[in-house]
Amino acid sequence: MSTAARHGTERHRAIADENTILRGQVGSGLHGVTTGADDRDEMGICIEPPEAVIGLEKFEQYIYRTQPDGARSGPGDLDLCVYSLRKWARLAAEGNPSVLLMLWIPDDELTVKTELGTELQAASDMFVTKQAGRKFLGYLNSQREGLEGTHHRHTNRPELIEQYGFDTKYAYHALRLGMQGIQLLTEGKLRLPMVRAHRDALLRVRRGVASLPEVKSWLADLTWSLEHFISTSPLPDTPDWDRINAWLVDMYQRHWRASEA
Repeated sequence: MSTAARHGTERHRAIADENTILRGQVGSGLHGVTTGADDRDEMGICIEPPEAVIGLEKFEQYIYRTQPDGARSGPGDLDLCVYSLRKWARLAAEGNPSVLLMLWIPDDELTVKTELGTELQAASDMFVTKQAGRKFLGYLNSQREGLEGTHHRHTNRPELIEQYGFDTKYAYHALRLGMQGIQLLTEGKLRLPMVRAHRDALLRVRRGVASLPEVKSWLADLTWSLEHFISTSPLPDTPDWDRINAWLVDMYQRHWRASEA
């Protein structure tokens, strides 16, 4: 079954459009490291109706792409994913680096921000834990495996290897995850867009200016630092699930009451 059939029906679109509380740009545009050949990635969060929570209707996310399944997005394309608040909260509590971005997207990168969306961003402390740091490290290691070819035997970006000698996108993502994981553990938040020094360094990698040995050395340093801060951070080890559950119930109930008014 295609992604559109599972998550992109008209009903999925209607639920997302009518109930979105926060939506904005994510990906390289948000980080501040676009090269001019990027698509636009957006993420949203919606509070699905009671029939999709208490009833039997299913809704976890709405996905829309200007390109068909299996086709790579390019300049001018849009990739959108609108999560249900429950699914987003679960992923955020687990420390998923991509969904955590929603907590710190600046207003000028948002296309939708309701009162409940403002409250969501104000609740960022619930999701900042050492568990998130471990998740960043796991994602970093996955990108490193892609870079080194130790797990991902094939790449869908052979043109990068032909041009630069290695997959600069794997390298960029691995380094970015290290930087942001460290920042999350030391500052309790992510700065978006990234600070200028980090942006400039990552653009050198994306443009193939940095060499592979330079990237590997830098990545080793970031990995060591991230592991160190995971061990020594004063942040909670894991999220307070009871607090998150109570917050979710309150958010859903207030949204539903407002929808009925």
